[in-house]
Amino acid sequence: MQAPVELSISPRLAKNIRRNVKERVIEVILMLAALVAVATTFAIVGVLLYESLSFFKTVSIVEFLTGTEWTPLFEDAHYGILPLVSGTLTTSAIALAVAVPIGTISAIFLSEFASHKTREIIKPILELLVGVPTVVFGYFALFFVTPLLQALYPDLSTFNMLGAGIVMGIMIIPYIASLSEDAMRAVPMSMREGSYAMGATRFQTAIKVVTPAAISGIVAAYILAISRAVGETMVVAIAAGQQPNLTFNPLESAATITAYIVQVAMGDLPHGSVGYQSIFAAGLVLMLLTLSFNIIGHWVRKRYREAY
Repeated sequence: MQAPVELSISPRLAKNIRRNVKERVIEVILMLAALVAVATTFAIVGVLLYESLSFFKTVSIVEFLTGTEWTPLFEDAHYGILPLVSGTLTTSAIALAVAVPIGTISAIFLSEFASHKTREIIKPILELLVGVPTVVFGYFALFFVTPLLQALYPDLSTFNMLGAGIVMGIMIIPYIASLSEDAMRAVPMSMREGSYAMGATRFQTAIKVVTPAAISGIVAAYILAISRAVGETMVVAIAAGQQPNLTFNPLESAATITAYIVQVAMGDLPHGSVGYQSIFAAGLVLMLLTLSFNIIGHWVRKRYREAY
């Protein structure tokens, strides 16, 4: 009777098996990490939809979307979201009018004209603005920027959208400048050298060659800045006032969606009331606004990517 044959695994094969197992474990961990982010997003959307549906059982969605009065804290409550939307869009537009040109010009300078030493000094200082608390920016707008504007416009009220929008623009400049500069630095040097060989100057190369080639990353920076401006809370809550007015005049005070959410979250309305549920409906509108801007940005990026 023959003895059973013992199967042995070579050390090299055993090492490969252990490595494959480790790689599979790492892949599972990475997938779970990605799923956590996705699940969190779906959970947020689910909460907003659930609470908003409860709100719309009491308030007509037509009144909510077309009404021009927003007075949920009054006895005679009205729930027209348009005043909050106008305040949000106005302050965001002012912020972008400040941040987009300054941020783009800064990115072009850092990428194409600044020396290595200058870039290493300026870029970290610029990015320090991201770490400043938004409350500080709010009081900076209220006690520094607004008095300067009142010197030009004596009738300007203490709370106004112009000062808040300007400071919001200053606050989001690093997002545009840093991301746009990274996109420009990623453009192959061969494209610059080809432009120089054709007799173009550094400025012409930066504007007509590098910037179009990096337009995808630049648009992504713009979209991130828009989302940051639309979702800003403390600056507008402190400097723009919390009076919901249906106006696009930047010299007037107004309330934004985020400012109203902060106001109610401080306990002005009882939990579970219609007024309290209105913050979820307002949050849903804010999410849809941000989603719309991201979809438009994705479409623009895709179009320019195909063109260049």
